[in-house]
Amino acid sequence: MNSRRAGFVSASLSCFAALGCASAPPLPDPAALRREVLETERAFAKTMADRDHAAFTTFLAKETVFFSGEKPLRGAEAVAAWWKKHYEAKEAPFSWEPEQVEVLDSGTLALSTGPVRDPAGKVVATFTSIWR
Repeated sequence: MNSRRAGFVSASLSCFAALGCASAPPLPDPAALRREVLETERAFAKTMADRDHAAFTTFLAKETVFFSGEKPLRGAEAVAAWWKKHYEAKEAPFSWEPEQVEVLDSGTLALSTGPVRDPAGKVVATFTSIWR
């Protein structure tokens, strides 16, 4: 009986030692991820200032959803088509810039939010983006 118990304890300790040595993947650096999302949102907003609709479309995920107008727009093509009108004039009809970014601890999703301004700089709305 003692030899069985000793074998079980030994096997258990070996199992725990092996599990202890297996390291979990490191968590992403939250500050670095926030900076990345800030930079990405700013680059996205710059497409409006630069009047570059083609660049705007590069930020759209295939399954993107935008709340623009009366009903949600689903899919990159629908969003790109609806937003094209905002890129046609010489001057941008509005601008936006992130003020706050939050990232999940896992680093898999982020939210950015901030003011939307008219051409005179007056805040007219607040935007929210979800980034994967």
